[in-house]
Amino acid sequence: MTEQSNVNVDKNSTVTLREVTKENLWDIFRLEVAPEQSRYVATNEMSIAQAYFDPEIAWFRAIYADETPVGFLMLSDDAKEQRYFIWRLMIDAKFQKLDFAKQALDLLFDYVRTRPGAKEILVSYRPGEAGPQGFYEKLGFTPTGEVEDGEVVMRRDLW
Repeated sequence: MTEQSNVNVDKNSTVTLREVTKENLWDIFRLEVAPEQSRYVATNEMSIAQAYFDPEIAWFRAIYADETPVGFLMLSDDAKEQRYFIWRLMIDAKFQKLDFAKQALDLLFDYVRTRPGAKEILVSYRPGEAGPQGFYEKLGFTPTGEVEDGEVVMRRDLW
């Protein structure tokens, strides 16, 4: 297990996406967003549980900065429907503002570009003051006009 409180990561750390395994599972479970963000994203425990009940579409990875787990993301990877949707994205509160989410999404975009028929990627968010709308807009996502389960849907071209 990684002891996160004694870790030195910074904007120069190399970001990678890694499988969640029994060796790093508890490290991923310990990651938490800031308290004011908790209403916008499910816990990693809940996300991984959901993934196991939708194994045909759930693609999830731990986000690492160098050798330190700093976040989690999950994709609805529906190759059959050729629909790719960012299901979860979180960076632990201690590691926010270091560009790790953007770097992780760039890696995710590269992955999705390899998937059948991938032309765009979707994401949704719950509107609110501490929500991720501005972050997604900076990455080129634009509203589709759809709202699903109270969440605004956005899209971004992959090419």
